[in-house]
Amino acid sequence: MTNSKGDGETDATLTTENDSGSSSENQKKLKEVEKVSSSEMVSLKILFNKKKHDIKFPFDNTIRQLKEHLESIINVPPDTQKVMVKGLAKDEKTLRELGVTQGTKIMVVGSTVNDILSVSTPVPQDFADERLGASGSTKEPLCKQKMHLKVLEKGKPDDAWVGIKNCKDSLPEAPISGMMNKMGGKVRLTFKLESDQLWVGTKERTEKITMSTIKNVVSEPIEGHEEYHIMGLQLGPTEASRYWIYWVPSQYIDAIKDAILGKWKLF
Repeated sequence: MTNSKGDGETDATLTTENDSGSSSENQKKLKEVEKVSSSEMVSLKILFNKKKHDIKFPFDNTIRQLKEHLESIINVPPDTQKVMVKGLAKDEKTLRELGVTQGTKIMVVGSTVNDILSVSTPVPQDFADERLGASGSTKEPLCKQKMHLKVLEKGKPDDAWVGIKNCKDSLPEAPISGMMNKMGGKVRLTFKLESDQLWVGTKERTEKITMSTIKNVVSEPIEGHEEYHIMGLQLGPTEASRYWIYWVPSQYIDAIKDAILGKWKLF
């Protein structure tokens, strides 16, 4: 009887140990599954410069990490890349957050540093600043400088879009119109993110500018009309190549700068 009871106690102990071992093993497997899930890979089709690259990338990694991964594939520095996933994708967003699925096509635009340095964009005559105006005091507000006053004194265009002060909006789907250039002509801006182009349209013609060749974008609110800005697109190596646009709705200024310059400034 004593041996039988002892055997029973031994069996119970073994059963407990087995259950404990099984539970520990299950927890270990669960952690392994969670680890695999957190590093889930997604197949992507990267379109760059008319070429397609098939890659696999972690589902929960960010766009910035994707750019860094693509540098060795397309030879474009991360800071000069623009990644299109249902529009311009922000660096901090993950593929999961952007709704990427297996086989998603992602367009990437950008230029190598050598490409950017070798670009010499011809600037049309009406895109060039007046030298006298460009050499004015940098401390004086743009809207007080003589070259800009000539345009501003004509007043806000009747078809100007509604400007909203202290507000940041994303780029609208439609071209931004109702603005003026330094000649007093009507201007509209069309952003072609998929081809890295900015179309500057006037009554006479439309200039198609590669955004990666725009050296800088400057802007200042118009005094008394802070819901609108004066904005200058620097198309050449010096400030004299700025193309000025007036009555730009304030809420789009940051989005315009981000679309053109991204997070980088080479010059």
